[in-house]
Amino acid sequence: MRKILTGFLVFTFAAFAVVPARAQDAATQQQLDKLSGQIQDLQETVKLHDKRIGALEKQVSDLSDKLSQPAVNDYASTDDLKKLAAQLQEIDQKRQDDNQKILDTLDKLGKSGGVPVSHKPAPGVPTTSTDNPPPGVPQKGYEYKIAPGDTPSAIAKAYRAKGVKVTSDQILAANPGLNPNKMVVGKTIFIPDPDAK
Repeated sequence: MRKILTGFLVFTFAAFAVVPARAQDAATQQQLDKLSGQIQDLQETVKLHDKRIGALEKQVSDLSDKLSQPAVNDYASTDDLKKLAAQLQEIDQKRQDDNQKILDTLDKLGKSGGVPVSHKPAPGVPTTSTDNPPPGVPQKGYEYKIAPGDTPSAIAKAYRAKGVKVTSDQILAANPGLNPNKMVVGKTIFIPDPDAK
């Protein structure tokens, strides 16, 4: 019985010794699993950072290549602009010469055909409107032939300097269809004189 009792005690002691050892093994295993998971997370983070670093290295390499290439200039140089301005002036001069040739030809045709050609009177020489101006527009005023660069306000200013108190709005009202943004050089317009009686 003593052997049985001793056996029982050894068995019980072993059982109690194994339980903490198993509990300790389970806790250790749990910690090992937790550390293993953290290591896997860190490895994935390292891979992600490696990809980002690779992408950044590629961007830096591309930018370095762009900087090492010679600069392509899409802008015109000062000399190019001067050449272009000269060409524009030449074209404008040809246009003005062509307009003058057309006017001279029309003048010659008028003289040869016996058809009277009207010339614009000098600014300041009063005339009456040959057309019927709209209501409210004075019947007396001046004929004016549009010159290059003219605008209704510039024409009104020139006439005001000569004592004719006319505004650009009055000029536009007296000349229906006159486009202030597209003044036709050589066209004769009527300049009303608000003070004329």
